[in-house]
Amino acid sequence: MTPLILNLDTVNLSDEQFYRLCRANSDWKLERTPTGELIIMPPVGGVSGNREADLITDLNLWNRQTGLGKVFSSSTIFRLPNGGNRSPDAAWVKLERWESLNAEQQEKFPPICPDFIIELRSRTDSLETLQQKMTEYLDSGLKLGWLVNPQQQQVEIYRPSQPVEIVQLPSRLSGESLLPGFELDLAQF
Repeated sequence: MTPLILNLDTVNLSDEQFYRLCRANSDWKLERTPTGELIIMPPVGGVSGNREADLITDLNLWNRQTGLGKVFSSSTIFRLPNGGNRSPDAAWVKLERWESLNAEQQEKFPPICPDFIIELRSRTDSLETLQQKMTEYLDSGLKLGWLVNPQQQQVEIYRPSQPVEIVQLPSRLSGESLLPGFELDLAQF
C-alpha cells in the first residue's frame, strides 16, 4: 500500500487547521509537504513495526543514560521551518533546543527540526520519496540523518553540506559528535 497524496494547494491549510485536521483524524498518519500536499501514510506491517521499535528503543536507552535530549516516535509531527509537517520514524532533539520551546509549542506540533532522525524504509515505501524527505530535513536544519533501507541492504547517511554516504548492511553506525557514545548495530537487518 502506497501513501495517498492529496494536492491541497487551493485549500492552503494554516498550521492550526492542519493540527485540528490531524486531531480530528487521529487514526490516520498525516504529513504535509512544504508545498501543501497532504500525505496519508499507510500503516506499516509487523516486520517494519518491530524494526522501528528496535531503533527507537536503542536511541531512547542511550538518551536515558546521557540525558542530552528528547527522543520522539513516528507519531510525532514536527513543524519544519520550510513549511512541511513531517514525522520521522525516530527523532532526537538536543535538550536545550527543546527547552527553548514554550509549553504550547511542545504540546502541539513542535516548530523545530530534529537534530537527528532515522527513517526506516518499509517494503511499500518509495526510496525516492524518502530521499526527498531526508533532503527536506537537511534543508530545515537536520544535523545527522540515517535512511535505513533493508530492501537494498544499505543505509544512507545525511549530513549538512556533505554528499550522502552509503554504507552496506550489516553495519554499526556511530552517532558521531552529535550523539556521543551512541552506536546502532544493524546486524538484525
